[in-house]
Amino acid sequence: MSSGKAVGLSVGLWIVAISFLHATLNLGIFAPHKAAEAAPFRVGFIPVTCHLTCPVTDFINKQMTGASEFEPTRFQGFPELKEAFISGYLPATFILAPLAMRLREDGVPIKIVYLGHRDGTAMVVNRESWIYRIEDLRGKTIAVPNRFSNQKLLVVKALKEHGVPLDQVRIVEMAPPDMPAALFSKAVDAITSGEPFMGQAELDGYGRVLYQTKDVWPGFISCVLAVREDAIRDHREIVQRLVDGIAKSGKWLDQTMDHRMEAADFVSQYYYNQNPRLLRFVLSKPPDRVKYTNLALRKNNFLEIEALAKESGVLKGNVTFEDYTDTSFVPPDASIQPYAWDYTDTK
Repeated sequence: MSSGKAVGLSVGLWIVAISFLHATLNLGIFAPHKAAEAAPFRVGFIPVTCHLTCPVTDFINKQMTGASEFEPTRFQGFPELKEAFISGYLPATFILAPLAMRLREDGVPIKIVYLGHRDGTAMVVNRESWIYRIEDLRGKTIAVPNRFSNQKLLVVKALKEHGVPLDQVRIVEMAPPDMPAALFSKAVDAITSGEPFMGQAELDGYGRVLYQTKDVWPGFISCVLAVREDAIRDHREIVQRLVDGIAKSGKWLDQTMDHRMEAADFVSQYYYNQNPRLLRFVLSKPPDRVKYTNLALRKNNFLEIEALAKESGVLKGNVTFEDYTDTSFVPPDASIQPYAWDYTDTK
């Protein structure tokens, strides 16, 4: 063999060896044991109080047992979260209730299995504005998280009840983390989303609360816990443990104000990447600004959402409560006990 052919052969073998190592170590193509490992049971969330029970469940489980079988996966907005769920990357997620219902209408294999919260939303206006009543929103620009959000339906409901035609306001979609800056710069006149971003504008001094949802739509639901049907089929016990964990976290959060303040500290630091004073503020002022009990799926609540959503064109109206929910995971309210855990155990 000539020296040129020998060099060529050596180079070729070297490339093959490097490619094999890359495929094995980095891509796992030639590692059957990796393929057999169970994929993490990811649960999507964005850093809002509507999704707070997701990181609380994960944190408490890790403190109590040293591990969690769930992997909270943070997103900044609902469009990206939605696509991750549709693709199957997320077997479960916290998501806007009307958006989950619309996905079901569009053929996505999604089932709502539990609620994330009650209330927990405000509309905030610039404190320098002359907006003091809902009627003053005529001609104004209002930012909502998503056209399929219950915040948009809340705006529709509030305007209708105060005699303001929907075509007399401009509604724009905006990721909740971007809303405070838009209000501060006066790019929009009003913002509404899950907390703590409404509280941020209020706490920083340039926002003023126009209304709390508990004053306009008592028992308001923004986000729900939804699971893919294949996850329900293949991992039913895991889904049940997830729902049970969310239920126990909710009871734990609403058990004492100390628990809420403790959650504000560890969730801000380890999950939300926010200043703890922000979560502390919205979880305490007022204490019923957002609630984490009474999270069972109640048909009358969803029928009210359906009616508003169909009226505003958000839903087509071709699915029912039984189509987009699975109530079999919902524990009886009387049986739910808060986690028997104290934050001081970690110190």
